[in-house]
Amino acid sequence: MKNKPDLSFWKLWNLSFGFFGVQIAYALQSSQVSRIFSTIGADPHDLSYFWILPPLMGLVVQPIVGAASDKTWNRFGRRLPYLLLGALVAIVVMCFLPNSGSLGLGVSQAIIFGLVMLMFLDTSINMAMQPFKMLVGDFVNERQKGLAYSIQSFLCNAGSVVGYIAPIVLALFLSNTAPAGQVPPTVTWAFYLGALIMAVCVFYTFAKVKEMPPHEYAEYHGIAPVEDGKKEKTNMVKLLVKAPKVFWTVGLVQFFCWAAFLYMWTYSTDAIAGHAYNAPSVTVATGVTVDGKKYNDKYIFNGQRPVIVDGHLALGGITVDGTFYEPDSVTVNGVKVVSDGQVVYDLGVAAIGLDPSAPVEFAHAGQTVSINDGQPFEVLEGATAVTELSLVQPGTTLTMAHIAVEQADGSWTLDETTQLPAASGAEISVNYSTVLNAASKEYQSAGDWNGVLLAIQAIAAVIWAAVLSRFKKRKPAYSLSLLIGAVGFISVYFITNPYVLGVSYALMGCAWAAILAMPFTILTNALSGSHIGTYLGLFNCTICIPQIIAALCGGAILHCFAPAENGAPATVWMLVVSGVLLVIGACAVWNIKETFGNQRTDALEAMAESQMVADEDI
Repeated sequence: MKNKPDLSFWKLWNLSFGFFGVQIAYALQSSQVSRIFSTIGADPHDLSYFWILPPLMGLVVQPIVGAASDKTWNRFGRRLPYLLLGALVAIVVMCFLPNSGSLGLGVSQAIIFGLVMLMFLDTSINMAMQPFKMLVGDFVNERQKGLAYSIQSFLCNAGSVVGYIAPIVLALFLSNTAPAGQVPPTVTWAFYLGALIMAVCVFYTFAKVKEMPPHEYAEYHGIAPVEDGKKEKTNMVKLLVKAPKVFWTVGLVQFFCWAAFLYMWTYSTDAIAGHAYNAPSVTVATGVTVDGKKYNDKYIFNGQRPVIVDGHLALGGITVDGTFYEPDSVTVNGVKVVSDGQVVYDLGVAAIGLDPSAPVEFAHAGQTVSINDGQPFEVLEGATAVTELSLVQPGTTLTMAHIAVEQADGSWTLDETTQLPAASGAEISVNYSTVLNAASKEYQSAGDWNGVLLAIQAIAAVIWAAVLSRFKKRKPAYSLSLLIGAVGFISVYFITNPYVLGVSYALMGCAWAAILAMPFTILTNALSGSHIGTYLGLFNCTICIPQIIAALCGGAILHCFAPAENGAPATVWMLVVSGVLLVIGACAVWNIKETFGNQRTDALEAMAESQMVADEDI
């Protein structure tokens, strides 16, 4: 077997430089996706379900890309084709995802569009990340691997910090608020900037790195060259059956750790907004109850007229001094309260008609009202809102639609419709839910600060990783790190100062450092022989499956906690749940019994170091 030559510093830098850009995209995804969906109009109880897609795509993509790249040889290289394809898709998707609420779609449609974009984004990020984990192993000799992994670690964490703080930095130049249902420019342009940086970084690596041809690769790695036209078959099921016991014991620890961080990514923005920024709450209509039976959906129609649209009761009109109007606009004392037939959001559209028998008051006696931009006149008795629901007449059949599209002529096209019982003699009431106002300045400021806190977590992880290297035994270090992280998670419940929360997230960073470093180190030490890349791809399932299960259970767990004082879901409790999960994981660490492979142990330990640097993909 030939020895790999030493590489210059800049050649080592080039191997991992693209990781800087890809990590920015990952950081924006993990810190801003829940904020985007909340801003569009998603219910906090549903947020965890949106996070099923990222780990699900990782579950599919990781093993396939890991095994396929081992056998790919073409004019562009072995690993680089996957890097380039993944980056190209991610760049395009990053330009669409933050605009999900700005395309003129209804809430349900915007959420569905955002989910599709999230699916493609996470798939492409996974595809782009995998090659960097393998390029260093392909090119760098044992003597230089420490330096190579240090460079990769620096670029990885630097990219994370840039992605996390981008929105709050852009808030110095751009607006941090937007109309209801639309993502603020700070977030949108952070994604644009991240896409641009990723394009530059990835294309730089693609242009500078030239991969070895198959026969040269075989000479440097001491393996038999694969004959042309023949490919080695990898049976993942058989490999999984033969996996060492440590694969499963470490996987158990992984379950609790990744479930904990999934809840942090999902709920931290909402938790910080409500707990530390006192973001205001709004009440949204989620459906109707007809004769005691609930019908919950985003759209409910009276024939072809909307009764509930995008979670808000539709405005049927206003009554001024006993006279009913169907206005396009209403101005009260110079302030517009109805625009384009809808109540202005900041003045309480979400609260209208929760009890149709007690409609919202628009104006009091003595105030001046202008209807349809006509001549202002003084109100004698008062002006109140009339909802579409209060106009439902006996004998009416309501129509519930999952998806509805408003046509240019004002009519609606209904898809997936269900007929509700006729309203004749039926008792009809509104189902509603109280959530934080994602359009408020406080909520969006919390979203920016969440990125800063995650940056603190990333920096603390780098520092703690250096401390971990001084421990002589892995299990005590692993368990201690998770317990420190648990303290960080649980302490969020007791802290209402946004700046002091930095301490909590720094403690979480200690757990994050151990989660990235310890599992792959312990596993690769237990492996020997071929198929290491495939085993590492399979081991990524211990990252993805826990997140899928946690995402499925998140809404139900959140329902177990009493709402906050303002009626919004107490999402801060989900971070306490994360802390409890880490405590269980810390206990499970002691069930691990380390074993060691018999062949190429030194090379496998080096590969483990690469995983502790790079494996932040979902």
